[in-house]
Amino acid sequence: MIIKLERVKVQTRKAEEAIDITPQVEELVEKSAVKNGLVNVMTCHTSSGLLVTEGIPCLEEDIFTHFARLLPEGEDYHHRRYLDFDGRMGFNAETHLKSIIGGIQCSFPIENGKMVRGSRQTIYFMEYDGPLERMYLVQLLGE
Repeated sequence: MIIKLERVKVQTRKAEEAIDITPQVEELVEKSAVKNGLVNVMTCHTSSGLLVTEGIPCLEEDIFTHFARLLPEGEDYHHRRYLDFDGRMGFNAETHLKSIIGGIQCSFPIENGKMVRGSRQTIYFMEYDGPLERMYLVQLLGE
């Protein structure tokens, strides 16, 4: 049994951004020596996420447009207050909620050393509170 955990840094450039990480995940799968198993990808942050959808720019824009309608900035969120445990103001509730709704992880099977996914499935690292240096984990399990 092979179990590997890879840490991948990503520098986001915008406040909100969809970054296609599919090639990086596929490369890690191919280099892992796992022939048959599972790959799990997870963000390490509570104001970013992972989404799997069709990889086209108009859909990327739709995601952010609809999240903005659903979770507008400046609303009266309970998180928008002084956080004594953190010593600062909470100001980004909508970014945490986008992460919750969109999700923080995805999994794909590995077969014959390759990640198995639908022909249009793209793995996006979703930045909701950037620009920041971020990290996601790629866990590879199998034989």
